Amino acid sequence: MSRSEQPSRRTVLTAAVAAAVAGGAGSVPAAAASGTPTADPARAAGARIDNRAWTTYTDWRSGAAKGTRAVAGVRPGLVIGSPIGLADYTDPHTGTTATWEYASWTSPVHRLSVPSTEAIASWNAHAPAGTWIQIELKGTYSDGTDTPWYVMGRWAAGDEDIKRTSVDDQTDDKSTIWTDTFAIDDPATGLRLTSYRLRLTLYRKPGTKKTPTVWRLGAMGSDIEDRFTVPATTPGLAQELAVPRYSQEIHIGQYPEYDNGGEAWCSPTSSQMIIEYWGGRLTPEQLAWVDPAFADPQICHAARYTFDHQYEGCGNWPFNAAYAATFKDLQGVVTRLGSLTDLETLIAAGIPAITSQSFLKEELTGAGYGTSGHLMTVIGFTAEGDVIANDPNSPTNAAVRRVYLRREFENIWLRTKRYNASGKVVSGTGGVCYLYFPSRPSVRQRMALAAVGVR
Repeated sequence: MSRSEQPSRRTVLTAAVAAAVAGGAGSVPAAAASGTPTADPARAAGARIDNRAWTTYTDWRSGAAKGTRAVAGVRPGLVIGSPIGLADYTDPHTGTTATWEYASWTSPVHRLSVPSTEAIASWNAHAPAGTWIQIELKGTYSDGTDTPWYVMGRWAAGDEDIKRTSVDDQTDDKSTIWTDTFAIDDPATGLRLTSYRLRLTLYRKPGTKKTPTVWRLGAMGSDIEDRFTVPATTPGLAQELAVPRYSQEIHIGQYPEYDNGGEAWCSPTSSQMIIEYWGGRLTPEQLAWVDPAFADPQICHAARYTFDHQYEGCGNWPFNAAYAATFKDLQGVVTRLGSLTDLETLIAAGIPAITSQSFLKEELTGAGYGTSGHLMTVIGFTAEGDVIANDPNSPTNAAVRRVYLRREFENIWLRTKRYNASGKVVSGTGGVCYLYFPSRPSVRQRMALAAVGVR
């Protein structure tokens, strides 16, 4: 299980849901409440999600550059050209102050096709030792006012120069950053985010020629209706992908400094499964720091290099996507999907997905546990349409493959609100998932990704 659903990120969303229930706002449509299928539930849900990413040479040339430059090639990117100044940064997790050269790039304004209650940024970058990046978002509300520049992450591939971190206590009393998620404080008022810009600041040690290279920068905005249940979908695929199986539970008690293994490591364990599915491997030199007595040292490595030192856990969604993209020829994004039909589209093209969900023990037959937030890897569907998942919350690697009932799985993953064990209304993720895929996807893979709104 993951800390990704604990109060540091979700308290405000839970409160908003409870307020909506009390006030009668955001009621569940009759079809959704009964579980009756709609004509096209995937399209209806997908219409409430907006993805925009800057990835091409033309994209990087379109922004406002201050000391950065676009580089062409097989994988176009953004690098430091001529730094525009020096900046001191005091790492809040070490107390160390260091001076850095920096340059910046600001995207054009992206007008959301879906005025949104939430937004989550994603980025893919190479950041050699001695470099790091900061990602910020500034938006405009539906009332015409602007947000401040919000820090969506301070990220380094390693942890020797700065400690990778989200930033708490960012709010303007209309919206708040909850770890990695921009959220409107009270969606029931009708206030929405209508557009945004993203700003990258690239840092390096003074006097060096090193530079981060950013290949992908984007954000997913969404306005998913409040719902306890979602429309049922009709099975359309029987296929299973050969994804490696790893248990988080065999790591219980390992590396307390990275949240102690076990149930806290579902996100990096799921990430490592898909990274290896795509051929990503760690070298013995990279794994040399891990206690040789520990099995599957690559899971320990994934935990260390996804760890958010502010959040004090490995469940930061964009940090996991960014970690995946540190492997050769991989991209990673955080998005939402609209249905299991979307997942079937991806699986048919050979693309597994990491899904985020929360549920009571009795809501997912065969799981044997309940959770306030958990990541698992969807790798296929049975002939009956049930979900085949590599669930890292398993006692051994051999036990990781599970089959979950289609109707139960789609509901716990796609709903936005639920009742916890105490009967209190709390939030669900509304279809959040991570997608990792090749930097040069095949035609079939591109078509599948485009079909679910990812380009």
